[in-house]
Amino acid sequence: VFNINRCINCQTCTMACKSTWTFSKGQEHMWWNNVETKPFGGYPRYWDVKLLSLLEGINPEGQNWYLDQGTAHENPYGEFGGKTIFEAAEGYAGPEGPKAAIGYLPPADEWESPNVHEETAQGKAWNGTAFGSSARLPEHKVWYFYLARLCNHCTYPGCLAACPRQAIYKRPEDGIVLIDQSRCRGYQKCVEACPYKKAIHRPNMATSEKCVGCYPRIEGKDPELSPEGEPCETRCMTACPGKIRMQGLVRIDEEGKWAADATNPLYYLIRERQIALPLYPQFGTEPNGYYIPPRWVPRHYLEQMFGPGVEHAIEQYSCPDRELLAVLQLFRTTRQILFKYEIVKGEKVAEIEVTMPDGSTRAQEIFNDTVIGYNKFSQEVVRVTVEEPTFERPSYHANSI
Repeated sequence: VFNINRCINCQTCTMACKSTWTFSKGQEHMWWNNVETKPFGGYPRYWDVKLLSLLEGINPEGQNWYLDQGTAHENPYGEFGGKTIFEAAEGYAGPEGPKAAIGYLPPADEWESPNVHEETAQGKAWNGTAFGSSARLPEHKVWYFYLARLCNHCTYPGCLAACPRQAIYKRPEDGIVLIDQSRCRGYQKCVEACPYKKAIHRPNMATSEKCVGCYPRIEGKDPELSPEGEPCETRCMTACPGKIRMQGLVRIDEEGKWAADATNPLYYLIRERQIALPLYPQFGTEPNGYYIPPRWVPRHYLEQMFGPGVEHAIEQYSCPDRELLAVLQLFRTTRQILFKYEIVKGEKVAEIEVTMPDGSTRAQEIFNDTVIGYNKFSQEVVRVTVEEPTFERPSYHANSI
């Protein structure tokens, strides 16, 4: 889960990944993790605009979301009436035969570097008509936000479906999608079919590579971080100084769906409260990266990116209730993956008036609860309060850091 409201584009996550996995010859252009500035940025450049345009060309005016407002809470993603990347490929036969998924192959210059002039002014101030509504909370004439991206390790990966060598597989124990380098021949079908463009060609090796999910850490096999086999979060997750990230594992039932587990922080945020939404769910791959949408961005733009549950998610984040506020404190508090949380109730410390997205006001009660996080072995690994404690530096350490 990524809380976009907090991202400061420091690229610490990007460099943590780069210095760990893609520092070798032939990997200079590879950024398995990157942070791009929306709406103009992207790595490779314009990746989402190009694919959205491609799908619109195949299914003109048919790529629409439908949401019954009466069931908005129960079904925040709505019903997509258009075609996914797999459905758009049905009946399509190019020069090389049928395709498993619709996509495109970015030219080499679009991989050159991430975040190129993405925050440079693009013209006149936005006039409120580009996406049909003005930004809110508060209103900005010019807006942008930072989008942290890595491989979504999708439930239905486009890269896996497209590989003619069957070199790509999804691990059943944790869902991480990997490329078997011994089978890969560098045909780049995975690069073309991945809608998020997180499978990348390595020219000097004539193979494709992608994020490996730092699987030794997920398995608890890092001798320094996991002396007792405790699963740990990935490099990009643990490096985040903005505390925007939380990573975890959820239980899967016999039908392959998420098993109900209300005390798992990820299940609570994604399934129970539906405050975190998938990136471009209309692509049809069921991505496993989820985002808390930014409050100040025009809603139509966010709905294009995260689906019609945006308003519901932003409303909850704008004025979180007691339990949600406590769970949000767990972001980036420990390197170990949290499998369970517990809340110890504290005293009421404040009551404030919050302006909601529709302009109305709501009273928010704030309690100084303590939230406790547990690892895979039900061991307590973190304990944090809602109200950050204040410490007075003793006089004999007045000038120390």
